[in-house]
Amino acid sequence: MSALGCYIVDAIVFEHRSPATLARDHGISRSWIYRLLQRFKEGGYASLEPRSRRPRSCSHQTGADIVANVLKLRDELTSAGHDAGPQTILYHLARQSRGGPSAATIWRILKRNGLITAQPHKRPRSSFIRFVAKLPNETWQLDSTPWQLADGTPVEILNLLDEHSRIGLASTCFLTVKALDVVRVFRTASNTFGLPASLLSDNAAVFTGRSRRGKVALESELESLGIIFKHSTPYHPQTCGKVERFHQTLKRFLKKQPPAATLQELQPQLRVFLDYYNNHRPHRSLNRQTPMAVFDTKVKAKPVANTEAIDHRVRRDKIDRFGKVTLRYLGKLRHIPVGEAHKNRRVRLFVAGPHVRIVTEDGELIRELSIDPKRDYQPLRGRWPVHNVLQQVSSMS
Repeated sequence: MSALGCYIVDAIVFEHRSPATLARDHGISRSWIYRLLQRFKEGGYASLEPRSRRPRSCSHQTGADIVANVLKLRDELTSAGHDAGPQTILYHLARQSRGGPSAATIWRILKRNGLITAQPHKRPRSSFIRFVAKLPNETWQLDSTPWQLADGTPVEILNLLDEHSRIGLASTCFLTVKALDVVRVFRTASNTFGLPASLLSDNAAVFTGRSRRGKVALESELESLGIIFKHSTPYHPQTCGKVERFHQTLKRFLKKQPPAATLQELQPQLRVFLDYYNNHRPHRSLNRQTPMAVFDTKVKAKPVANTEAIDHRVRRDKIDRFGKVTLRYLGKLRHIPVGEAHKNRRVRLFVAGPHVRIVTEDGELIRELSIDPKRDYQPLRGRWPVHNVLQQVSSMS
């Protein structure tokens, strides 16, 4: 109870002092004294307590129905394994009705309900150096990621992503990704979305044969199409950061699905994810547009003109005791027989694409062939003529 208020009221009621005198003696306004008397007449001494200054109404306060809708939508998105941040919730609310809260309001609702996890260890986005292709199909990113079936069987998921629009071009599961599997996935994606100007991947053995001084099937395929093939720096996954982030989003979705027992059960889940990711999920870096919307509304980049590039190399080898040499072609080791008569001889293999000439150190051409990509063993058919290359060169001079 206000001591001054009681003093003023009692002075007027019991002493019959005038409000003007009390106002002059105590340095208070007469209007305040009259308001105090009115409150006393309405509620007695209890009404003299200081009243709350809280507004009776708040025009900008978020309604309970909006809060309930935000929390319900977040629960639905989380249960389905989708992103459920303020930007995603805002996108779905905007599709349901014209009006709605802002992303900041949604964040405050989630924060008040303990649904925001603080991450102070994360770097501020302003410190990142962003690398983004200017057009769709300018650069595709390719990578595989491990997963498990219901019984714990390890599998691999091969993902292909457009760097500009972030559209998921392919997501295919295999027990183990092989070089020819990569080519098939690439061809399927390029038939649907067009050929890219360049492709970026890490240095996995199925993507490049550089460490083995050869070429895998994908490298030969891209070379023949005039597509630039780029590789990330070893032990630096940030170069392929967009497809790496795609892996995380995919796995968050798969964790909420019934565990797949076979590849045949897992692949439909990947198709459902791709449809949602491309057509129904707003992307923060795309100004809350979907990847498909961005991909469809822009001009596509194209590869350079096909120059029919051919892989030229010279390889030194020694014929083994069975009369064979080996050569890596399209990601596979090919066995080429030349006859036991030449065993243990030093030779040079002149390779021009699929065409191979095997010449001894003395200049003898002991075999010439075009590699059959369907065979690992290249059979020796008939008798091959033996030419002395050094004699031919000397006769020309």
